[in-house]
Amino acid sequence: MSFDVAASIRRLKPQKRTESLSRRDDAELLFAEQVDVVGPPILLDTTVYIDVLQGRLPEAVAGLLRVRQINHSSVAVAELSHLLGRLDPAHPQTGKVCETVEDTIANIPLHRLHAPSIEAMAEAGILTGVYARVQGLQRQDKQPLLNDAQLFLQALVQGCHLLTRNISDMDCLQQLQPAGRVLFYRQKP
Repeated sequence: MSFDVAASIRRLKPQKRTESLSRRDDAELLFAEQVDVVGPPILLDTTVYIDVLQGRLPEAVAGLLRVRQINHSSVAVAELSHLLGRLDPAHPQTGKVCETVEDTIANIPLHRLHAPSIEAMAEAGILTGVYARVQGLQRQDKQPLLNDAQLFLQALVQGCHLLTRNISDMDCLQQLQPAGRVLFYRQKP
């Protein structure tokens, strides 16, 4: 299996990106409340799982999840499972939270769980590098952004909308790769 890095560089043109990115106005973005419940498949960002578990998912988003085909990413599973090792075992709520996260991961249908392609992962590295360079990000800020870029490009490759409440980062990634489709939402208070 090989990856054509030259083709990715021609497609993404990272050397042409020199100006910093600004978050666009909401009117320029596609929010879940604006779309029909029937539509293309959805790939879930980790924020969706968190908001479901915390009871903070808006009804418009819940409606999409009831109707559309839902796909899951190994990237989101990795971000969720990170909690299983990260949370303090001495904290009284850790056991309950870990059990809930384990159940959530265990209930993901395997036929709807996919990993990003090699191309998507490599191009995510390029996009993350461009984003970090033009925004002046510090080294420690890059890993979460790399995960976001992998999810974003996985959705693009799979023909899905990426469903997320991470408006600022995903908006900038979409500016760098306008072919990607993102459905944004805001967490219910």
